[in-house]
Formats: sequence, structure tokens, C-alpha cells
Amino acid sequence: MSQKVRIALDAMGGDHGPSVVVPGAQIAFNRHPDTEFILFGDHAKVAPLLERQPGIAGSRLVHTDVAVRMDDKPSQALRHGRWKSSMWLAIDAVKRGEADVAISAGNTGALMAMAKFHLRTMPGIDRPAIAAIWPTLRGRSIVLDLGATIGADAAQLVQLAVMGGAMARTLFNIERPRVGLLNIGVEEVKGLEPVREAAKILRDGSFAHIDYSGFVEGDDIGKGTVDVVVTEGFSGNIALKTAEGTARQFAGYLKSAMSQSLLTKIGALLARDAFRTLRDKMDPRQSNGGVFLGLNGVVIKSHGGTDPEGFAAAIDVGYGMVRHELLGKIGQMLNRHALETSAARAVAGAAS
Repeated sequence: MSQKVRIALDAMGGDHGPSVVVPGAQIAFNRHPDTEFILFGDHAKVAPLLERQPGIAGSRLVHTDVAVRMDDKPSQALRHGRWKSSMWLAIDAVKRGEADVAISAGNTGALMAMAKFHLRTMPGIDRPAIAAIWPTLRGRSIVLDLGATIGADAAQLVQLAVMGGAMARTLFNIERPRVGLLNIGVEEVKGLEPVREAAKILRDGSFAHIDYSGFVEGDDIGKGTVDVVVTEGFSGNIALKTAEGTARQFAGYLKSAMSQSLLTKIGALLARDAFRTLRDKMDPRQSNGGVFLGLNGVVIKSHGGTDPEGFAAAIDVGYGMVRHELLGKIGQMLNRHALETSAARAVAGAAS
């Protein structure tokens, strides 16, 4: 890897496009001066914004007048945006080795379709997943899949566990991350067949790099019961959106309660430092940035409606993935998992 972290940006992605991407890149650059950006987008719209940002004004800008729309179906995005859209070109920069990571706030389905089509999945992975760092009462956890694909069989859930374990081990410096399968109860007899089958594989298998902790329920995510929560994309995305909505709901209730009378306003003023800390922990912008795991390249998805600070947080995630060499470490753990599985099958075959 080069001394600098090279970041390819889809400047046209998201609800607000370059008006968020460009200032977000400047905020991230202020935190990480060892970064350099390649921006892909409409020169007429992006260049004037770049000129206002002294730190990144000299960044390379590649013009394209094609942008994937937020309501495009993945098939439409692939058909009309392949080879020429700002989203595709950002991914292509990773493919060609010009960038270490691609970041987009654009259409999630289109980004996943393009990334999978162009970068391909790593050996031993059937399909990629979206993983995110989730704030908990104990610190942070990894949750995946947050919506890359709907449904998963037992083998795919085990692959998610291996990838999530690699991410937690790398980012949190935990030798054997605790991994749990999201379920409707902790009893072994509960849940869908693929989930129960995956639990058996994880429980009975020899996984030296993860510590399988059994089933976890929805409230365990926020508690931080385990370091990695594994689920398929449908329930994972619902969990994510529910948590974000609940955080905003709680913040609204708190703001309303603190402004009801002079006494509560004085109390809010006296507790402003505590409220500021609470706000920062609950701010969805701080955890913005889903990592596409399982691809031969690093791709980060930012929330489409984020602001510059939120987009900068997504860049921070991408920067961390590259600096921690996550891609290589996931590959090593997948290889180790494959060897362990082959050895276990050989022993079982000999015993029979």
C-alpha cells in the first residue's frame, strides 16, 4: 500500500451530491492529512466546490455527466451506468489499483450490484454483505448483513460470521471476538431452519478465530452482548432503521421535555455537557459508513441523506479499513477457515 490512503469518491451520489461530498472530503482531510482524493462527477458542478476547499482543491477530478439515480433499479444502473457513471468509475479506480477504497452515498442496490459485478467476491464467499460499527452500552460491535441481500442459508451465515469476526478482530484488537446469531429467542429450538443449522455448524466446528456465543435477540445488539451480530440482510436492515428511528425519537422527546418550563430549561443548561456527550453518542452521523465485506476491494456506503460531517465519518471508516489492512486479514481468516473445514471433513471421513 502507498504511503497515502487513496480514496475514490462518487461525487454525484446521494440526495445532495457534490454539495455534501466535497465539504465532507475536506473535513475528513483535516483529520487525515495523509489522504488523497480522486473525485468522479460533473466538472461544472464539482470544480467550483473544490476551489473553496483549500486542503483538497488540488485533488484529481474526473469528469462524467452520468450519475446513478437514487431510484434506479440495480439492473438499470448496471445497464446505463456501467463504464461511465461516477459510481462505476469510483469502483473502477479500486479495481485498477488507482485507489485503495471507493466511497459513495448513492443508491445502495446499484452500488452493491456494480461492486459485486466489477470487483467480484473473494474466494470462499458466495455473496458480499454490508457491515457497520454499532455503538453499544459496552462500546462497539459489528453488525452484518445490513441489507446487501435478502435471505441466507446456513453456509452463508457462517461466512458472515467469519467475515464479521475478522473485522472485529482487526478493528477492536480482540483475539477471539464473540459472535452471536440474531434470532427470535436464545433457545436452540427457536428460529428458522437456516439459522439453527448455522448455529450447529458454529457450535460444533473448530473456529479458532471466533468465539461462538449462541443466539442473541434484538435488544442484545444495543447491550453489546457480543462483538459481532450476524443476520441476513432483511432483518439486519430493519434492525438498523429501527435503531436510527428510535434514536431520533428519543432525542425529540428529550428536547421537548427540556423546554417545557423555566426550571427544565435551567436544568438543561446545567447538564449541557452531559447532553452534548449523549448527542454525540446517539448522532447517526458518527456511525455512518457501511462496509461492503467479501469483495476483492474496499467499498464504503454512506447514508444517502447525510450531511458533510456524516460523509466525512464514512470516509473515516474507509480510511480505517485501509490502514488496518482489513481486506488482507479477511482473506487470511477465510483461508484459515477453509483449511480448518477441510481438515474436519477429512477427520470425519476417516472416522466413518
